[in-house]
Amino acid sequence: MKIVVTGATGLIGRSLCRSLASDGHIIVALSRKPVDARGLAAATAYKWDPLVGPPPPKALQDADSVIHLAGEPIAARRWTKEQKRRIRDSRVISTRNLIEGLRNCAPRPVSLISGSAIGFYGNRGDEVVDERSSAGTGFLTDVCLEWETEAERAIGLPMRVVRVRTGVVLGTEGGALKKMLPAFKLGVGGPLGRGNQWFSWIHIADMVGILRHALFSSSLSGAVNATAPEPVTNAEFTRELARVLHRPAFLRAPEFALRLAMGEMADILLGSQRVIPKVAQQSGYKFQFQTLRGALEALLGDRGEVESEEKTRAAGEK
Repeated sequence: MKIVVTGATGLIGRSLCRSLASDGHIIVALSRKPVDARGLAAATAYKWDPLVGPPPPKALQDADSVIHLAGEPIAARRWTKEQKRRIRDSRVISTRNLIEGLRNCAPRPVSLISGSAIGFYGNRGDEVVDERSSAGTGFLTDVCLEWETEAERAIGLPMRVVRVRTGVVLGTEGGALKKMLPAFKLGVGGPLGRGNQWFSWIHIADMVGILRHALFSSSLSGAVNATAPEPVTNAEFTRELARVLHRPAFLRAPEFALRLAMGEMADILLGSQRVIPKVAQQSGYKFQFQTLRGALEALLGDRGEVESEEKTRAAGEK
């Protein structure tokens, strides 16, 4: 297959492109900096500013599918008015421009796999939510609603559209886990706020797996949650990460301090989302990592053991 990928230089995009290319698929990357994308298993990379207009027609020519992952990182910086505009526009306007490009494409790809996020559900406390659950409230919910509405315009082209609502992706090459590791390795990690908020995570291998499942399952359409089957609370996540790294984790970050430091963006850390991947499971996807312990051990287990042994050996030499 010939597959066009936006956001190919991000954590998810890099892993997805490698996976698809290893199976012999032809990857076309759309990027503001195509030079960066060419080294990521993409056969071809085209320059595209998603806020300016549609992609180059040549980039979409003879493509079988488009996987749209582009978007400003949610936690890159404090949510000023301008940063919130960037977060929204990078998703909503980019999708709008992509659909316009697809509208004028002939022959047209048969499917669009479009990114979204579990921010769609808002802060839900202990409520278990799946793809049938209603939208929540708040900034991220509003962004996701607009984002998905733009993607659904491709249905009328007609194209099969899958909206993949992504949880917190755990991988060592970037994302949330990479940001957490320095503090935990120093032994100064700990629960955030009360620690009872639900944390819906997914291993990078399963994130790629669900995108591939959406791509190759011709009967699948609509919303698909990309989260592991067993979400955990923030306190449980903290304990497991500390255990795998052989470090203490008891320095709780109080809610008032997080809100003082991060402002509205603290909602990402303090909001509770207990999300279940019902559609993925019912449509036949088999998770490689269902439990957090297994996922963290696969990502960090050897590293944690090596660091612990080196620390013990260094102490003995003193």
